[in-house]
Amino acid sequence: MSFNEVLKDVFPLLDGTDLASCMLVSKQWRDIAQDDYFWKCLCFKRWPSICKRPSAPTETYYKLFKTFYKRQHQKKLLPPRLSFSDLEFYIDIWSEDSLIFSEVIAGPVLQKGVWNPPPGICDVLRFHLEGPEYKMTFSVDPRFSVPLCQTISVSMLVGRKDSNKVACIINKSVFDYIDRTSYRALAFDYLEFSSSYPFVSGIRAWMSLLFMDKGSEEVIDVFGVEIDFCDAANSEDEVLWLFDMLDWN
Repeated sequence: MSFNEVLKDVFPLLDGTDLASCMLVSKQWRDIAQDDYFWKCLCFKRWPSICKRPSAPTETYYKLFKTFYKRQHQKKLLPPRLSFSDLEFYIDIWSEDSLIFSEVIAGPVLQKGVWNPPPGICDVLRFHLEGPEYKMTFSVDPRFSVPLCQTISVSMLVGRKDSNKVACIINKSVFDYIDRTSYRALAFDYLEFSSSYPFVSGIRAWMSLLFMDKGSEEVIDVFGVEIDFCDAANSEDEVLWLFDMLDWN
């Protein structure tokens, strides 16, 4: 079997990124990798119906794959118009009708999200906090305990110091999911966006109470709070763009 025949047997096994990389090795590899049959096979895995045509809908299947593969990669965002220094967050937590936590959190505190959790937290929670997802956290001081037989709810507003406007992030949502494996109690609410963005919806703000056991299955000992928007935003700039689009009043 010739070297060219070996390449023709191997190339159909590659994904688009690897096949494109092979085109950079040498002129011989490029000439073989440009065979449109290989690219038609790759297109068939993504869009089988379009490959039923007698010929490629574009000049080549290579061009078709390259065009729409690029669109899967997120374009670089412009710098956000807001910064965390412009923001402050108003967080209130209730157990039934009793207010158990009420604080104003400065934007830079949430932005950094850097603090040392207390010793004794479970490994699953520690790995979660150290994970790559963008999340905003702060410690609860003093810590508070909550009986799980009671309804725990939270409201969260955000204020802009540059314009004295306020937007709602979470509106009296209940912590109705207690994850005992990761020691988090979770609540969420859907963000309300400005009418300037009529096609943006269905994006959730998540808040987690981070807790430790108090030796009872019925009581949690809350030592921290986590906020994230990982349904849609997983970087600082993406989160700030979400805030910018809120319905500010």
